[in-house]
Amino acid sequence: MSTLDKLDNCIFCKIAQGLIPSRKVYEDDEIFAFDDIHPLAPVHFLIIPKMHLVSMAHVGPEHGALLGRILLLAPQLALAQGCRPYPEGGFRILTNTGAEGGQEVQHLHIHVMGGPRPWLKR
Repeated sequence: MSTLDKLDNCIFCKIAQGLIPSRKVYEDDEIFAFDDIHPLAPVHFLIIPKMHLVSMAHVGPEHGALLGRILLLAPQLALAQGCRPYPEGGFRILTNTGAEGGQEVQHLHIHVMGGPRPWLKR
């Protein structure tokens, strides 16, 4: 099975298909965003491609437009979800890749976190 094939046991594929409930933040034909079930900040949601893509280590040039759309969408959704505007406000974008990078679900996902501190740990 190719890394781009939808995996029947992928929880994020099931969430994007509506088979597992989530609090949807955004959806279009290629992208799904939803609240993290274990938020680490006052605002904490995930943005995923609907296509099953395992991780950033599996991204190729053919995914450039999709990743660009995700990153352009992140600031809009962050503000809509309650993050204050730059420069006083802001948000963090994080992607874990592989076991040593802290990736727990094997489907590319972008964490967007923000809101008043002290949630940010250094």
